[in-house]
Amino acid sequence: MSYHFFALMSRMRYIGRWGLMRSVEQENVSEHSHMVAVLAHALAVIENEKFGGALDVGEVTVAALYHDAPEILTGDLPTPVKYFNPEIKTAYKAVEQTSAERLLSLLPQEFQDIYRPYVSETCPPEVERVVKAADKLSAYIKCVEETKVGNHEFDDALKQVGAALEENPLKSLHYFMENFLPAFGLTLDQLQNH
Repeated sequence: MSYHFFALMSRMRYIGRWGLMRSVEQENVSEHSHMVAVLAHALAVIENEKFGGALDVGEVTVAALYHDAPEILTGDLPTPVKYFNPEIKTAYKAVEQTSAERLLSLLPQEFQDIYRPYVSETCPPEVERVVKAADKLSAYIKCVEETKVGNHEFDDALKQVGAALEENPLKSLHYFMENFLPAFGLTLDQLQNH
């Protein structure tokens, strides 16, 4: 018997993001998921070390790594479309859940419940909060990188995503934004000579 789950996961790299935006640097779901995992790991570490949290850093990181897995079968629906109205949002959530269940069915039965929380985004709420913050932070970093090279297509997105980050109450997110986020606006020479 051959299972197809991991072969499909490897195809994340073929799914483009920011479909309605003209990007200087194209981004795919695999690259995005990696960055979200890096950021979620950092936020979990910060939450535990600086703010007395008790997050399972590994669980947060794995949840971030798989957070967009259903898009392997659905593609990346642009945010303005996904959230255009409550009916579309609800319908798309149902499509994502169907996609998640289809992906899980491509694993041996004994592994499905292990992967289910990550692929279907049903992790504990404290894990989901960190992953969602990291996902938004990754989007903001993309906007910073695009506007840094003069792509005004991302000006409004930078403001909107930045405002959403400012409203997020997660202490580790604000710590990251204050201490690590400014470096994303630097050039390579500035990063190396700092």
